Amino acid sequence: MEIVNKSVSQGLQPATQPFEMRSIRRHFPILAKEIRGRPLVYLDNAASTQKPRQVIDAMSSFYEDDYANIHRGVYLLSQAATEAFEQVRRNVQHFINAKEAREIVFVRGTTEATNLVASTYARKFVGKGDEILISAMEHHSNIVPWQMICEEKDATLRVTPINDSGEIILEAFEKALSPKTRLVAITHVSNALGTVNPLAEIVQMAHQQHIPVLVDGAQAASHLEVDVQALDCDFYAFSGHKLYGPTGIGVFYGKSGWLEAMPPYQSGGEMINSVSFEQSKFKEIPYKFEAGTPDITGVIGLGAAIDFVRKVGLQNLVSHEQALLSYATREISKVPGVRIIGQAKQKVSVLSFVVDGVHAHDVGTILDQEGIAIRAGHHCAQPLMERFGLSATARASLAMYNTRKEVDSLVEGLHKVTEIFG
Repeated sequence: MEIVNKSVSQGLQPATQPFEMRSIRRHFPILAKEIRGRPLVYLDNAASTQKPRQVIDAMSSFYEDDYANIHRGVYLLSQAATEAFEQVRRNVQHFINAKEAREIVFVRGTTEATNLVASTYARKFVGKGDEILISAMEHHSNIVPWQMICEEKDATLRVTPINDSGEIILEAFEKALSPKTRLVAITHVSNALGTVNPLAEIVQMAHQQHIPVLVDGAQAASHLEVDVQALDCDFYAFSGHKLYGPTGIGVFYGKSGWLEAMPPYQSGGEMINSVSFEQSKFKEIPYKFEAGTPDITGVIGLGAAIDFVRKVGLQNLVSHEQALLSYATREISKVPGVRIIGQAKQKVSVLSFVVDGVHAHDVGTILDQEGIAIRAGHHCAQPLMERFGLSATARASLAMYNTRKEVDSLVEGLHKVTEIFG
């Protein structure tokens, strides 16, 4: 398809042209690369997606023609750079349907956003004997910050269980909520299983007891339509590099009431109104959470990535990926000795699997010889691996540019793995 120039402020709409794979792939230069003499089959999108030419060019052009520091300069170049930066903030607002642009804070990624909440909200509102509730499928970045804050505050980290299909047990989750619970921190989509959690029900249960909810949206933003007002979550975070954008930039959304109540995360230049040796006065949100010179070019690249996704049409993208996931699930399941881990009724993009008698790293190494890039390991989710009695899985994760032919190459590669290891 040809990418249609559609205003990013018009909301999530399907593109006016059909989803045409060959045209989509042409926008990603790296997909023409060969690995060990074979066409690259890139199936590690849950770790990081590849970048379209639109993102690469936007960042290069900004450095070549438009770069200046922002918010501080009275000269034209700085003012133009500031407006471009703030326009991306407004674009992100529309992309996730936040109520106000000032609810959007730019951070380095989902990990920093989680640490921001731990360092500000939790340090102010969590005390001795309180509890923070997470799920058994969380990424390390949504476990370790809460362990640290609980140790500091003499609070308790509670974990709600999942079933054998990799789904949260809602009855157990509801029972785990208590008057001591000060925060629910939960993933939207599991990076290791692809499970899509029922956030609307989770948030509603928590809010019935006046408990705020932080959502790790790192794996969701590129595969689902995210509407933070419809979800009614209090905080939401995602990373640019998993959304076809650059590394080192991400988004932290917070309801304005919470952001205003939370102290600054870091201190220094840009986030202050005035400084004397006696005291400092901080800016209003979102700027009080954006100390120092930000990754301006990263923000420009993130804006270009969001623009690209919207031009493709998120509905087109979701439909294509769901069909591809179904096909990949069916075909991989036919390979003798291969077992898929995580069979949730609602899932996206991720296929984690084990091959009988073969370590995941060996699977990944053999597939690499065929030009196929997958992830092998615990996926920064060791407690989840332990839940399934595993040390590691192989993980193939899909994106808008992946094809059935690439899935077929993966299946052929898995047959080679089983042949080698007999």
